[in-house]
Amino acid sequence: MKKNILSSFLPVLLFSILLISCNEKKDKEPVVEATSSHPAWSAQSNIYEINLRQFTKEGTITAFEKALPRLKDMGVEVLWFMPITPIGVEGRKMTEKDLGSYYAVKDYKGFNSEFGTMDDWKAFVKHAHEMGFKVITDWVANHSAPDNHWMKAHPDFYAKDSLGKYIAPYDWTDVRKLNYANKELRDSMIDAMKFWVTETGIDGFRCDVADDVPMDFWKECITELRKSKHVFMLAEGKKLELYDAGFDETYAWDIMVAMTELYAGKKTVVQFDSLINADNLNYPKNAYRMFFTTNHDENSWNGTEFEKYGDAYKTFAVFSQTMYQSVPLIYNGQEDMNKKRLKFFVKDTIPWEGEMDMAPFYKTLLSLRKSNAALAADASYKKLVSTADSSIFAYLREKDGHKVAVILNLSKQPQKFSIKDASIAGEPLNLFLGTKEKVDTAHQFSIEQWGYIVYDYK
Repeated sequence: MKKNILSSFLPVLLFSILLISCNEKKDKEPVVEATSSHPAWSAQSNIYEINLRQFTKEGTITAFEKALPRLKDMGVEVLWFMPITPIGVEGRKMTEKDLGSYYAVKDYKGFNSEFGTMDDWKAFVKHAHEMGFKVITDWVANHSAPDNHWMKAHPDFYAKDSLGKYIAPYDWTDVRKLNYANKELRDSMIDAMKFWVTETGIDGFRCDVADDVPMDFWKECITELRKSKHVFMLAEGKKLELYDAGFDETYAWDIMVAMTELYAGKKTVVQFDSLINADNLNYPKNAYRMFFTTNHDENSWNGTEFEKYGDAYKTFAVFSQTMYQSVPLIYNGQEDMNKKRLKFFVKDTIPWEGEMDMAPFYKTLLSLRKSNAALAADASYKKLVSTADSSIFAYLREKDGHKVAVILNLSKQPQKFSIKDASIAGEPLNLFLGTKEKVDTAHQFSIEQWGYIVYDYK
């Protein structure tokens, strides 16, 4: 009898030994693996960030809803809302006009009355979906407001320092850090996130300070969320482990900073190229990276795109919208050339002028991204060598026989040069001129200071 049992379990035993051996080998390899399956709609998509408080005079979701046809026409696909949950009062600066930080969450299952009602939100998501948009919201898992009901009901949900005091991370005195050693907190946080997916129909989350939340929590959380819907997960972070945890995309902060330094003369084009190469090598091939020229933090705290990039603001926008592995970002107001630093804690409406001067520019880029697979996040990237590489940064994106070539003059002087690479040969459409050009290795390019050329080979 024992011999028969051993015989029947022998294959299982051998498989277990093999599995243990493989796991031991895997432990010696990098822990990061590219997520193998992004939402099917995401590769050629784009993200538009909404600062709802500042978007309209009313600051409500129903007032914002009126902009949907305009954004649809521009080519926007994913609507990312800064947090829509109620904001805590305790810890605010409490000036007369202070409305508090979006990121001080008072109730994880509530809708901020400043923006309307939960029914307004559900109706909006339904309408947005009917128009073809995806909707994601900001999620703050690292900390909550001190007057979140969890503080009284579950004080052990919060981390304490060596003196037993609750922790305000960094200099954020209006929030308290959460304690992920507590299993009930983890379950409660996942339950709250599932509520927004299942009850309101959103398509994913942008997760605030994701690097500071334990990776094993994110892995558990994202696994649970995707049991009901293949949500898109954007991490405000850059740790490689975020991909292993299930995130689709992280922030390309370093390259955004390098763009600012390049324009200021603190970094050379060669150094910029080296940074991009390092970034490409560092991250998994199927890992999305969000490129951008500005967002709510950059605009409010570090300056507008015009302060940071001067007359190169369009050049770096072209770069951000066409770069490798990216589902890129546009921040509300960029389409109307907003030159105002929007205040963070008070009502400070975007000064819409109504002309939407940059909307055609962004529509051109977003349309190309949607129509040409060469700009998909998983399309290939190749640096194109020019005869003026100290100033010119050029590259080729390619997928399934489709190509896009991007040529940027990252200098203060006009440049004349050639590109001795046969892959550029053909008669592509000069995207921004709207005409076809014959291009080959003998072609002499001429481009103004901080100029750009985008060739669409279809």
